[in-house]
Amino acid sequence: MKTLLLTLLLSPTLFVASPIYKFKADGLSGGTINFADFKGKKILIVNTASKCGYTPQYEELEALYKKYGDKIVVVGFPANNFKEQESGTNEEIASFCKKNYGVTFPMSKKISVKGDDIAPIYKYLVAEAKKKGIEDPVKWNFTKFLIDEKGQLITVFPSKVKPMSDDILKYLN
Repeated sequence: MKTLLLTLLLSPTLFVASPIYKFKADGLSGGTINFADFKGKKILIVNTASKCGYTPQYEELEALYKKYGDKIVVVGFPANNFKEQESGTNEEIASFCKKNYGVTFPMSKKISVKGDDIAPIYKYLVAEAKKKGIEDPVKWNFTKFLIDEKGQLITVFPSKVKPMSDDILKYLN
């Protein structure tokens, strides 16, 4: 019995939190987005842009967040990595999202989702995607990473997959 208890206490894999829960991000309108607060819910992480053909997806991201908020948290990460489609300041982005789409889901300050200056959370997400055989997952704005309730990557959805599509909703029903 002592050996079993000692083994359980010393086992490094039994009680280690998922790395996603170690991340924090500066909120677009202030405050901090702490991923540890989302334990027990799925998380949909999306790189966003205000001047993209996929920008209208903000509407469905907000609808998803409102309708399934007991099961999933949407977190937006504005990024200017693709053809200057998010060139505004953090204040301009926040105003645009609120005014045009009524966004209430958590949004971070603008970050980089590709390249030498990639944000640590995206570096982590890309590495997790590669473990699942998904090479170069962030090809454009509105790529979606779906994380399960335990903080593990389920899959990555390309930009064209709409937030309220069956491809995503099947994980919530």
